[in-house]
Amino acid sequence: MNVCAIIPAGGQGTRMGGTVPKQFQALKGKPVLHYTLRTLQESDLIDSLVLVVPEKELVNARADWLNRPPVVKQVVVGGEKRQDSVFNGYQVLPKNTDIVLVHDGVRPFLSKEMIQETLEVADKFGAAITAIPVNDTLKQVNNSGTVLRTVEREGLWRVQTPQAFRFDLLGEAFLKAQADSFYGTDEGSLIEYLGQEVRIVDGSEWNLKITRPEDLLLGESIAGKLFPDL
Repeated sequence: MNVCAIIPAGGQGTRMGGTVPKQFQALKGKPVLHYTLRTLQESDLIDSLVLVVPEKELVNARADWLNRPPVVKQVVVGGEKRQDSVFNGYQVLPKNTDIVLVHDGVRPFLSKEMIQETLEVADKFGAAITAIPVNDTLKQVNNSGTVLRTVEREGLWRVQTPQAFRFDLLGEAFLKAQADSFYGTDEGSLIEYLGQEVRIVDGSEWNLKITRPEDLLLGESIAGKLFPDL
């Protein structure tokens, strides 16, 4: 099974503040992206990886990340939205790719077990996404900040990455979405829009997405436990 990964790291990180995109922010002295790529490399489950970055970061990103680690085979420019960026990565994948794994560059604490299970489920059923059950009480609120109702949380899951898909299925989903001008918030939603089944794989609370300054503080603690050599 030939597995190729697409790592969208094209966000500008406006919620993080400052001028450095969130994927390049320092976490225990290393860019957030370093941990993501290191885990994918050390999993030994990925044959090649395409890194997708903002256009203004392309030259530096190629100098810093191409073949570093060795699994990073290409660095390409992202698009206007996440879906466009992942599609840009998809277009340069080898045609003999069997399974495509998509993972946010700013989720640095994925595990090998998570990667492996997602790939196995995608190979068997076509599409797999990591997620965790919603435990908090949910409220629907109007524009003035008034609570309208409490939302039943049973059966609701918070979606994460990695997500994995059969190569041809993901390609078909992209074409359908483009033809209908449909934009989803993740690749799993494109498969849903295509009318195909998506399976859930257990994610982790540690698999957080670094989007705000407070996430870096929490990430420092997690990185210290998962990467004690740094």
